[in-house]
Amino acid sequence: MELALVLPLLVVLALVLLQVGLVVRDQVLVVHAAREAARAAAVDPSAAAARRAALAGGPLDPHRLEVRVTAGGRGRPVGVSLVYRSPTMAPLVGPLLPDVRLTGQASMRREY
Repeated sequence: MELALVLPLLVVLALVLLQVGLVVRDQVLVVHAAREAARAAAVDPSAAAARRAALAGGPLDPHRLEVRVTAGGRGRPVGVSLVYRSPTMAPLVGPLLPDVRLTGQASMRREY
């Protein structure tokens, strides 16, 4: 009898923990993608190169990713900031939660 009362709460708690794990994984991917984009922006002046490098850095949805490049002069840092809307997709609890906005930033010295 008690298990029937507690089991649904435990299942929902496990699904919430799963969703938190997915968001944390996406945050790590966004930070890695920002580093890759900054590395590409340091050697290539086009903003498209930074976006391509960010998307190649991990399995991020290109429709949910925004890439901004702030350029400096030769030998100056070039900065990249990423904004990613991480989907909440765990069964039962995912549709109840809004998408999570994740950010990542990196900078590198411009090489050209």
